[in-house]
Amino acid sequence: MTSIKTMFAPASGLPVFDHDQGERQLALEYLAEAWNYAEEDGVQTAALAHASLFAALATFVKMHGDDATAALVELLPERIRTGEYNLDRILQ
Repeated sequence: MTSIKTMFAPASGLPVFDHDQGERQLALEYLAEAWNYAEEDGVQTAALAHASLFAALATFVKMHGDDATAALVELLPERIRTGEYNLDRILQ
């Protein structure tokens, strides 16, 4: 798959995931491509984000159950606050 220009590309130009997580990086590239097509069709970014969160959480619930998914989500505020999901952060 070719590199896709997307909001998921970090400012540093480096992949979001490290080399050992190649399958996750590839999955993100597929999602970015679908995201770009949806935006081109006029789907609002907020709607895409909400639908993506719903799909991800529903998948985690199906795979791991309600309690495990809830435990994962409880960790998100701190991970967000520390910049783990900030594509503009600079890794040193």
